[in-house]
Amino acid sequence: MISLEDIKSNPVPNHIAIIMDGNGRWAKQRQQQRIDGHIQGASALKNTLEGCLAAGVKYLTVYAFSLENWNRSPLEVEGLMDLFVRYCHTEVDNLNKNNIRFRAIGKLDMLNDECYQTLRITEQKTEQNSALTLTIAISYGSRWEIVNAAQQLAKEVEAHQIKSEQIDERLFTNYLMTDFMPDPDLLIRTSGEYRISNYLLWQIAYTELYFTDVLWPDFTKEELYKAIADFQRRERRFGKTSEQIKDTAK
Repeated sequence: MISLEDIKSNPVPNHIAIIMDGNGRWAKQRQQQRIDGHIQGASALKNTLEGCLAAGVKYLTVYAFSLENWNRSPLEVEGLMDLFVRYCHTEVDNLNKNNIRFRAIGKLDMLNDECYQTLRITEQKTEQNSALTLTIAISYGSRWEIVNAAQQLAKEVEAHQIKSEQIDERLFTNYLMTDFMPDPDLLIRTSGEYRISNYLLWQIAYTELYFTDVLWPDFTKEELYKAIADFQRRERRFGKTSEQIKDTAK
């Protein structure tokens, strides 16, 4: 068993991103409704958030609802919107108590008004918190985000506000919805799937990937610490050789 003390004895990821997958399968295994899996998944998120806070992680970004998820049954989509609203209402006091800032990213204009307003109000109520930033990616797709950033830049070039030759990676990053956070150090995907599913494609260029067969509703602090421990055993070279990394560390 990996303890919190073991994790904190080594550098922890500054930013963890998670694809919370497996809610539906978890419910199906128990002959329950899919929404029951999502409800249990919300509890797993709360436990994971507590684990990140205890370990010293500064940013946690979770994939809650993709643009493609709008194609699911209207009943499931409505249940998820209600769950997002309920989560904000029930957890905002805990977020403030633990000094956690809440953010939402995605094509939020597709949400119903109650969900949209609740997310924005929760952002406002927690905007001064600084221990950890919890970001919910909802109605989100990375290809859309990148195209949206490119369109904004094109408009500013047309308006002569910037020159095309000024556009580089750093400037482009400022037009993404994640401009307020560093790139993820570690990406976790649950449920045994081995794909990124249109999530933070620009941001994870050098992110360490961790896949687990555990379904998201069963994801515990212990599973989180396993992922962090695996991350801590890796050598992050960013294009350099091992020798160069060792020389830099001297």
